[in-house]
Amino acid sequence: MILVAIFAGTATGIVLGLLGSGGSIIAVPALLYLLHVEPKQAIAMSLGIVAITAAISAWDNWRRGNVDVRVAAVFGLFGVVGTFGGTRLGVHAPVAFQLGLFAMVMLAAAWRMLKTKKQPLVLEAQLAGATGPAISVSESENLKAHMAQIALLGIGVGALTGLVGVGGGFLIVPALVLLSGIPMKIAIGTSLAIVAANSSTGFVGYMGTVPVDWGLMASFTVVTVAGSFAGTRLAHRFSQETLKRSFGVFLVFVAAYILIKSVI
Repeated sequence: MILVAIFAGTATGIVLGLLGSGGSIIAVPALLYLLHVEPKQAIAMSLGIVAITAAISAWDNWRRGNVDVRVAAVFGLFGVVGTFGGTRLGVHAPVAFQLGLFAMVMLAAAWRMLKTKKQPLVLEAQLAGATGPAISVSESENLKAHMAQIALLGIGVGALTGLVGVGGGFLIVPALVLLSGIPMKIAIGTSLAIVAANSSTGFVGYMGTVPVDWGLMASFTVVTVAGSFAGTRLAHRFSQETLKRSFGVFLVFVAAYILIKSVI
């Protein structure tokens, strides 16, 4: 059991550190099928695990100048509202519905990671690892122009976080790049801050209504945090396209397993 927790936690952290998303997508199935935790308990515990891990990773990114605090505050504010509503639904929703929706989210994430799309030249430079900030006037204009979209996406991602325990980084990162005009590296760091806020709200929302195995959660969290630092350090050694496609294939198989095991 301890070895399984170490393996699952390390995998969760590495994925979160490499891609700025995907922590819950690994944590929930690991808790469910490797550690045999009850579904609602797994969702709640994954939120706590990812909240702590994302917060520490976000702090590390902020320290290196890779978090846009203003964008994180705007997106996160609406996300927290959505997450609170999502947890209220999640507490009472049928388990089959939650797991089915979770599998659909995994397939959506896989599709996004597997599809190939020609990027605009400016975005290509950002995806290649440009570290310089976008022109402040342009970023400010983008933020104001897309405020309604950011608010709606924040509420939607938050609701999904509370309902099925998914942090939503795979949706947040591209949204930040396209709607706020910030570079990819800063979008990942900012996404981690938003995921931390959403996941914390979700975990608090489940507390008192769902039992939590604090010992298992603590041990899982420790190795997840260590894995996230390893993932962050490894990120520059691999092609982001290769990483995304490999993770996408993995998600398809796990989502299919969840559907076969829990829904069909």
